Formats: sequence, C-alpha cells, structure tokens
Amino acid sequence: MAYPRDLLAPDEEIIIDERPHWKALIGAVLSSVLVLVLGGLAWWWMASVDWGSGVESGIGIAVAVVLVGLVIWLAVTPYVRWATTHFVVTDRRVIFRTGVLTKSGIDIPLARINSVQFRHGLVDRMFRTGTLIIESASDDPLEFDDIPNVERVHARLYEELNEALEGDDEK
Repeated sequence: MAYPRDLLAPDEEIIIDERPHWKALIGAVLSSVLVLVLGGLAWWWMASVDWGSGVESGIGIAVAVVLVGLVIWLAVTPYVRWATTHFVVTDRRVIFRTGVLTKSGIDIPLARINSVQFRHGLVDRMFRTGTLIIESASDDPLEFDDIPNVERVHARLYEELNEALEGDDEK
C-alpha cells in the first residue's frame, strides 16, 4: 500500500516511496517456523503418551493457544509493523511514518538537511539494502534501517537536495 496522497501538501510530488526491505521479516518467519515445528513435536509427543480422559484435550487446547499466541507475537506483529512503515522522499521533504495503534513519524524539510550518508555491510549488499543516515540542521543524525536499494535512494535524495538548493539560489 502506497503512502496516502491526501497527506501531502498541495503540488507536492512523491519521488521515492519505500517500505523497509523484506529482509526485516526473515527473523519473524524463521522464528514462526521454529514455533510451528516445536508445536508439531509437542503434538506428536502428546499423542504418544497415554493421558487420562479429558487431560489430552485440555493440554492440546492449551498448546494450540500458546502456539497461536507465539505466531501472532513473532510473525504477525512484525509483519504489520513492516506493512505500516513508510519511507517517502518528496520534492519538499523526507517523511518517515510507522505504527498502527500508536503512530509515529518525522518530517525533514529538504532545506534543513546537511548531509546524507548510507551504510551497508556484506549481508545488506547481498540483499541490496542498507541504512540511510540523514543529518539535519539541529538534530543528531537519523538512521533509517533496511532501506531497499539504499545507494539509489541516497543518490536520488542527493539530486533532490541539489535541486532544492539551486531553487533557493534563483530566488
């Protein structure tokens, strides 16, 4: 789902609209698979033990509830967080929004940006992702993790900064 256009200023154009890279979900998927495998092993073990009449059903329901809770906590929550996170560059500002129930965000006007850097290690380079670091006029540098194609985003943001500076010089 793209960033809502009705949240933009009049005549503001979106240059880049990205979510965090899908790499951010690998841990959630792996932990969910592990929970499901452990649940299957628990189910197999419960079937091999001779339980009393109602005990097997009660334990089975308890294990199922715990498994569903763990999958929601380990997989669904990170997915929803990923799906509701937006990194947007417009012709006027950089926008970062995240959250469902409690939303948070930051807007950085292009004119207030001092420097733009990126960082990515070996794994990030394999996935073509990285961390974008933006230093504005009065704040500590802000780091945005798991930005897809971080070098392309860095270059495009730098182009927008130059265009914004050239527009200020003409006035």
